[in-house]
Amino acid sequence: MSIEALRKSSMMAHLLDALEAGQDIGHYGRLTFAMIARHFISEAELIEYLQKDSDFSETEAKALVQQVQGKDYNPPKRDRILEWQSQQEFPICPNPDDPDACNVYRDLQFPDEVYEHISSYHEQKAG
Repeated sequence: MSIEALRKSSMMAHLLDALEAGQDIGHYGRLTFAMIARHFISEAELIEYLQKDSDFSETEAKALVQQVQGKDYNPPKRDRILEWQSQQEFPICPNPDDPDACNVYRDLQFPDEVYEHISSYHEQKAG
């Protein structure tokens, strides 16, 4: 798993480029990034990337990563990303008009546990 694998998603490449440029990607941009990237890079690398956000400290980065891992958040669906994007200035999804854009489940291959977790959630909700 690696940064290169994350770049297969145009949205994640957009977020990585923004972070590398020191941009503030907003609360939901950081949350989206952490929820997805944690499956591809180490915790230390994730914290390092989050700190590149001009408005985010090491303490805040560690707290966000701990929250996302502690609650074992699944990567967000496209509609959730667009909902979050509407609540901040920074565009998380660079091309929201494209119905295939920002669907990380289409662009990326997550570990099997992610799909199993989603499946068991839907079974519990149906049952």
